[in-house]
This record gives sequence, structure tokens and C-alpha cells, in this order.
Amino acid sequence: MGLDDKIKNAAQDLAGKAKEAVGKATNDDSKVAEGQKDQAAASVKQTGEDVKDVFKK
Repeated sequence: MGLDDKIKNAAQDLAGKAKEAVGKATNDDSKVAEGQKDQAAASVKQTGEDVKDVFKK
């Protein structure tokens, strides 16, 4: 996995955590859900990249 992909996944995860925190602070359930969705997407991408790395070896 390239460093660029790792950075993008980490950024998406952090953005999701920030959205979730803002949503909780403002009682905005849709923002909480959006943040959780972003975190889940980043996790799925990371897992996919990890699987690719295993097969490269």
C-alpha cells in the first residue's frame, strides 16, 4: 500500500471522528451517522489495502 493511500484513509477516519464529535455536541444525529459512515468507509479501504499487501509478499 502506498503512503498516499495510508494518509488518505487516516484523513478520512479523522474527518469522520470530527463529524461524529460535532454531531454529538450539537445533538445532530445525522452528523453522527455521517461521521460513523466515513469512519467505516476508511476502515474498509484500509482492510482492502492490507489484503493487497499480504498478497504482494
